Amino acid sequence: MSVITDPIGDLIIRLKNATAVNKKRVEMPFSKMKLAIALSLKKCGYLGEISETGTGTSKMLVCELLYSEAGDPKINGVKRISKPGRRLYAGVSKVHPVKYGKGVMVLTTPKGILTDAEARKDRVGGETLFTIW
Repeated sequence: MSVITDPIGDLIIRLKNATAVNKKRVEMPFSKMKLAIALSLKKCGYLGEISETGTGTSKMLVCELLYSEAGDPKINGVKRISKPGRRLYAGVSKVHPVKYGKGVMVLTTPKGILTDAEARKDRVGGETLFTIW
């Protein structure tokens, strides 16, 4: 098992790669942050059921991937913005819609993991983790 230095980057790349090969679900090492991000993506309609398997250090997060009626994946692309070597923060005035409202920006704020729409509604800014469309 290798050490993952960017667990959020690992999460979004696993989701993108799994949809590229039409997988039904994807497994990854569990963390509370990844679970919060996955629940936020489920609320936005990018992921289906989310479950935890295993116990202790072998605990895994299992995410069901969603596809359209035509078989096209809901996740078409992702872009990591704030990285471990370069953290990027955005005030509420800098939180904007992604891809003309077709995508979602995920932020970590004092109120928890929020999407761009939720952050604007709650009038909070924070660290911009990634965008997904």
